[in-house]
Amino acid sequence: MAGGLGTRLLPLTKKTPKPMLPLGKKPILEHLIEWNKKNGVKSFVLCVSYLRKTIEDYFGDGEKFGVNIEYAISNRPLATAGQLKTAEEFIEDTFVCEYGDSIYNFSLRNMIKQHKVKKSFVTMGLNEYKTNLEYGVINTSKTNKVLSWEEKPEIRANINMGCYVMEPDILKYIPKNKPYGMDDVIKKAMNKKKLVSGFITKNGFTDIGNKESYKQASQEYIGKSRY
Repeated sequence: MAGGLGTRLLPLTKKTPKPMLPLGKKPILEHLIEWNKKNGVKSFVLCVSYLRKTIEDYFGDGEKFGVNIEYAISNRPLATAGQLKTAEEFIEDTFVCEYGDSIYNFSLRNMIKQHKVKKSFVTMGLNEYKTNLEYGVINTSKTNKVLSWEEKPEIRANINMGCYVMEPDILKYIPKNKPYGMDDVIKKAMNKKKLVSGFITKNGFTDIGNKESYKQASQEYIGKSRY
């Protein structure tokens, strides 16, 4: 999925699509393709739109990267699921769908294996996320009696990493040529009683969604390249 406008990263994305922003000496998308290749994925469809020529000129047919690359093109951004719909003609079997602005470092092989063993319709990559609230949390009873005081408690939740293993029929739930969110598709599948599973990892996920997270990721890759 490499067609978004990357508005939260402006002005960096004014002339460069977000997946092509550099991390160390390579663009984000190249790191992502290398990770997939290590996990046994060698055939790609890049869903492109905004500044797509930058991506197409860099990757070509994928031969120099040891993979096969094709392109699904839309004339305008269609949100996550809407962009995926443009790849429908290329998809015939179980496939992996990933957002092109994240870096992963977990076992995709194991995620695919779990998907097949469970016979899931969709398997979502989930990251065990922890954060601390900035305030004290006061728990009360129905009569407003104070029961406990937790000062800046730790909150844990499984968050979506934007990495999915899916069956081709998921595409039937996505309208054509219309902006459509992945959350709407997943909810629709669940309403249809399709099995949606989670694959949980405690690390191995970097979301490059804004300037702060991009700066942090860039510093990490610069540090790695020194050794």
